[in-house]
Amino acid sequence: MQNLIVGLLLGALAGAAIAMMYSAMVHARRARDIRRHAVSQSRAVTRGQVFEQFAAYFPSFEFNPKDAQFLGKPVDFVVFDGLDEGELRRIVFVEIKTGAAVLSARGRSIRDAIERGDVEWRELRLGSDTIGQISPSRGLFGRSGKR
Repeated sequence: MQNLIVGLLLGALAGAAIAMMYSAMVHARRARDIRRHAVSQSRAVTRGQVFEQFAAYFPSFEFNPKDAQFLGKPVDFVVFDGLDEGELRRIVFVEIKTGAAVLSARGRSIRDAIERGDVEWRELRLGSDTIGQISPSRGLFGRSGKR
């Protein structure tokens, strides 16, 4: 009877040791896969950021690259369409996406505000007597001047 109990205990210990080794192997494999995925995602983001900066020079970019000002955040470009030719036709906000990337919540809120016409011009004049005063202009893109 005593041999049976010792045998059962040794079997249980051996089973527990095998289970722990298997768990460690699975955990190590999973950690490796997670690291690989993170590196892959990081490369994709970096590649997208590089494409964003050079997008104005691709044939599919419909504007004169001289009219495009790269911002990066919160939108990629502000295009002053026609400014290089001396006749500003419009101002266009451009967001570049690569692959299956989608517009973020912030990007959607910016797009929606622009589409609603919630865009205005502000001029900031700095001088010894007017530092920090901002005066709104009600022109082409002001609330009272919506298109």
